[in-house]
Amino acid sequence: MTATRVENSSRQHDRRRLRPLILLGLAIFVLLAFFFSLHQGVLQLSPGEMLRTIFSGEDSVNRQIICGIRLPRNLTAALAGICLALAGAILQGIMRNPLASPNLIGVSAGGGLGAVIVLIVLPQYYLLLVPAAFGGALAATLMIYLLAWKRGIQPMRLVLAGVAVSSLLGAIINALLLFYPDRVVGILDFMVGSLSARSWRQVHLIWPYALGGTILSLLLSRRLNILVLGDAAAVGLGIRVERTRLLLIAVSALLAAAAVSVTGLLGFVGLIAPHMMRLIIGSDYRYLLPSCAMFGAGLLMTCDTLGRIVMPPVELPVGIIMAMLGAPFFLYLLRRKNTA
Repeated sequence: MTATRVENSSRQHDRRRLRPLILLGLAIFVLLAFFFSLHQGVLQLSPGEMLRTIFSGEDSVNRQIICGIRLPRNLTAALAGICLALAGAILQGIMRNPLASPNLIGVSAGGGLGAVIVLIVLPQYYLLLVPAAFGGALAATLMIYLLAWKRGIQPMRLVLAGVAVSSLLGAIINALLLFYPDRVVGILDFMVGSLSARSWRQVHLIWPYALGGTILSLLLSRRLNILVLGDAAAVGLGIRVERTRLLLIAVSALLAAAAVSVTGLLGFVGLIAPHMMRLIIGSDYRYLLPSCAMFGAGLLMTCDTLGRIVMPPVELPVGIIMAMLGAPFFLYLLRRKNTA
């Protein structure tokens, strides 16, 4: 037993020493994913040509493709990946449940309902897309949390409550699509999760919420570290548990809503990124959250690029690529947890 503790302590010490290098490696991964996505497509330019195209003032076809189509799409993917990864990490910490993620427990469905109401019923209020999605995501999160609470949160009860709420919200979304069949152009991409035809409009829509949510999550990382220890320990350390938990729920709902408003019901980023980073960098949220943000951005850009190049000229929505990765990953986690 003592030898095991010493070994675990040694591993944790080595992991702490490597954290700056891990964060640097993740930053390089994000840059490589960004430039790889800019490069791939019918038009392929060398790195030097891409940089000259981006920073030159010439109005050419190359510039229109790179700066008008690929660049905003990449930025949208990166911002959405950051939001979903952070939302997943926060939810897993709040609920002390490794299976929690925005799409699996119904948070994305709540945000999707709010977004669909604006897109279909009130299209003239497009600027209210993120606030409406935030309201839906926050309401869904609180509903699921209350339904799953019974002298604490049990992982399976949380998943079942999330599935039930997500199914209910999905039924409401489908009903809206039936009631307004003349306004559902492009809604299929929203339901699957797609970055096709994303432009600077979506970048301008998401970046303020992504920036604000990221800053808030990083500022609350120390409190989240304490909250993970349990309510009794958190109270003993001077944390107002319910207020802190409610604030973190609101931040995760804001992040999920911002992503849903531009990508649709995209899943599994908030499940894969926190688990991968927790294995690599540890459970300290001061380092886990920034690593999740970078990995989520790089992951979503890479998957979107694969969707564009794997079956040319057909473009697979990024939601399909993420589902192909995320569903087996979720089943692996569920099986491992049940076995343990």
